Amino acid sequence: MATSNGTTPSPEAPSASLSPLQVPKASDVLADDLRERILRGDFPEGTSLPPERELVAQTAMSRTTVREALRILEVQGLVTIRTGRSGGAFVRRPDSDSVANSVELLIRGRQIRLDDLLETREAIEPQCAGLAALYRTDEDLKRLNELNDQIEQAEGASLAEFLQINVDWHMAVAEASHNELLSGMMRALSRAIYEATDNQGFVDDAVRATTVRAHRSVTRGIREQDRDAAVRRMTRHVHSYAEALLEVDERTGINVGL
Repeated sequence: MATSNGTTPSPEAPSASLSPLQVPKASDVLADDLRERILRGDFPEGTSLPPERELVAQTAMSRTTVREALRILEVQGLVTIRTGRSGGAFVRRPDSDSVANSVELLIRGRQIRLDDLLETREAIEPQCAGLAALYRTDEDLKRLNELNDQIEQAEGASLAEFLQINVDWHMAVAEASHNELLSGMMRALSRAIYEATDNQGFVDDAVRATTVRAHRSVTRGIREQDRDAAVRRMTRHVHSYAEALLEVDERTGINVGL
């Protein structure tokens, strides 16, 4: 359509469209920066971060933001907060406990099914036993033998005592692998499976006796540094446990899932 002066108007240019921006919180930005510096080694383990008032001055962030950033690092296991005149935020290096806590958060947060926990254990624990056969020390063997004696003597003891020794033995195998990542994952899996199981209805005298024999057999493979035997025996042990546990769950209708 022509205008009064005979010219044709140009079409309107399309208006620009913007999406909402996700702006990170200041405390997350500060926590990310401090985390990177800790992991890079700028702050050696055991040293204290600058006092809160100095962090406020150096970063130009509020006291609330600084405190929240330090709490984030504390939850992640990278600092220990101490109060009092000699307090502050002291640097920690990640260890197997840090791995365990992170995996445990994933398990709980995602409500991982018991089947998945048992499958993961079957994939990981035999490898722990195999590595233990290669790298175990005399101290590792001493610990395993002590736990074998304890669990054998605990066959008539309380269920709680028996189960604690059982968990300690499995963790001792993982630690004998001298692989911190595997040890951390096993710690998280052991906690989750223990909490998800109706042990009162599952662990009877037969299960106790089978457990004692299996532990002795796996330990023998580790002591003799027979990796194949250690892997094979641990595979059979954890697989038999998983099958029996799931069979009890199906037969009784007990909800052992998380």
